[in-house]
Amino acid sequence: MRVEYMRDGLLEEVHQGEFIQYSKLTGNEDTTPYYLRSCAKPLQASLLIDYGANLTAEELALICGSHAGEDCHIEIAKKLLDKFGLDENHLKCGIHTPLSRTMQDKMLIKGEKARAIHNNCSGKHIGFLIACTLKHWDLETYYEPAHPLQIAIKEKILSLCNVNSDIYPITTDGCGGVNNSSSSIYPSTTDGCGGVNNSSSSIYPSTTDGCGVPILSMPLRNMLIGYINLFKNPKYEKIKEAFLNYPYIIGGENRLDTEIIQNTVGIIAKVGAGGLCIVINTKINDGFIIKIHDAGMDSRRIAVLEMINRLGWGKIDYDNKIKTISGKIVGEIQVIS
Repeated sequence: MRVEYMRDGLLEEVHQGEFIQYSKLTGNEDTTPYYLRSCAKPLQASLLIDYGANLTAEELALICGSHAGEDCHIEIAKKLLDKFGLDENHLKCGIHTPLSRTMQDKMLIKGEKARAIHNNCSGKHIGFLIACTLKHWDLETYYEPAHPLQIAIKEKILSLCNVNSDIYPITTDGCGGVNNSSSSIYPSTTDGCGGVNNSSSSIYPSTTDGCGVPILSMPLRNMLIGYINLFKNPKYEKIKEAFLNYPYIIGGENRLDTEIIQNTVGIIAKVGAGGLCIVINTKINDGFIIKIHDAGMDSRRIAVLEMINRLGWGKIDYDNKIKTISGKIVGEIQVIS
């Protein structure tokens, strides 16, 4: 896949990417691994269903999403923390300003400083804390690779995504830490300073995500398979309901996944850093994944919306014209697949 910016007949920008559709899988797709990043969130959240967490679809939307830090998101986050006897001090996701420019301006006017709860991953971290509360696991170290929560998440994602967990043996050594086989497809250990130390021979490496928790890598086809397995399973119907009924909680202001869900019927979308977006048509159990290699958000948006329209899964209007500041059209953006 290529996204080309043609300005008055000259090819000015080229954004290379990958497009894979579930119904067209042949088994011969590229096996280059990429990190799941925030596309992992609904897969991770499935553990809460497994553990019997008492959550509404709206609450699950916050946990599955990459929210923009708006008032509606913060209100749900606070209620979730209270519901399970937690508080903001438990969050280990770090602090950044809200993704919403409107919320940034609002906080600036009020003189408010960003807190961890404004982090776009705070919902995911609250979900992690809820899982630890339900399983009576340590709350202070929930983000560490050796924590039982992260081990359970890893096993769950590998299962949903049809990655062979037999070649990724997870055991505990004599001191209770993780002992991965040297032949592991995901070899990772904890180094002396407590960080993740990946083997240079790793085929599918793991890393620490931007919000401080472990994240896996795998081929794009396996990410897509994981989403299909999740959203076609009646057990996880409430996660599907969360996406379809609460798209603004999933993302928010100027978020691509929110835009897609709001302007289609039965279509689920989730973005991830690094140029990722996964789209699932829940009406026909089909889907596609797009990865833009330079992680350009504008080119990703145009590529995803164009493919939704081409497949007949929706008709989302978007402007592919290149314009001057005064509005003169001098070119257009084309998706070549």
